[in-house]
Amino acid sequence: MSALSWLPWADAAWWQAIIERTAPGSGADAGAGWCAVVPAAGERFCADGAPPAWVLWLPVAIGLVLVVVPPLWRLVRIGVTFVHELGHAGVGVLVGRRFTGFVIRGDMSGHAVTVGRRRGPGLALTTWAGYPMPALVGAGLVWVALAGWAPLLLLVMAAGCLLTLPFVRSWTTAGVTLAVGAAAGALWWWRSDARTATVVLAVAAVLILGAWRHWAAVSRSPRGSDPAELARQTGWPGWFWVGTQLLVIAAATALAGWLLWRTLT
Repeated sequence: MSALSWLPWADAAWWQAIIERTAPGSGADAGAGWCAVVPAAGERFCADGAPPAWVLWLPVAIGLVLVVVPPLWRLVRIGVTFVHELGHAGVGVLVGRRFTGFVIRGDMSGHAVTVGRRRGPGLALTTWAGYPMPALVGAGLVWVALAGWAPLLLLVMAAGCLLTLPFVRSWTTAGVTLAVGAAAGALWWWRSDARTATVVLAVAAVLILGAWRHWAAVSRSPRGSDPAELARQTGWPGWFWVGTQLLVIAAATALAGWLLWRTLT
């Protein structure tokens, strides 16, 4: 990150430690990871310039197992809800609303509270964003991992969880936020490019596939859900909002698949 060399503390040991754990290809095992993540790996691992297919599809398979096996899904689905609720909050802030707090529960439910106009496109977009957000974030994670920026992502996630703590409104929510932040921080501090990219891609698979599971659940019974609330706010039927969320989830899934396919070819 030579672009930051102008900073007054650029030569400080603590700053150099951050750079070492964050910059692409600068980890202690740079060259031992995937060539899609660490360019130097092409000399050792990817003779033809592309990684073996199993290297990228294995994390996807792990994510699939976590989502389809009921006991495992009950453990990881709260992470999908976490992204869902922060999706409401993030979009709400982007459209000018004020985020005041959020709650997630172990039964896959939760809610985020934003303050602003009681009607209008801003509120509608905030309400709509929850179900597609895990898929959108998952597609973004795939791009970040394959571009070699997974370590920076982990640092941003850890810092973001700390900044989110003042907005939690239950002990369960606080525990999940701290767990996510601690896991991201640990992966960032004890850097391993291969391990980091594997975890990020597996999390991306969980989020994308989990978005499909959440959407399927609400599409069968939209009563009391975000689409039902959108129907109440706008007068447009719930099936319309369910359909638009489906289109975005499908597009995010296709984008993630295309990114993986492009890396392998």
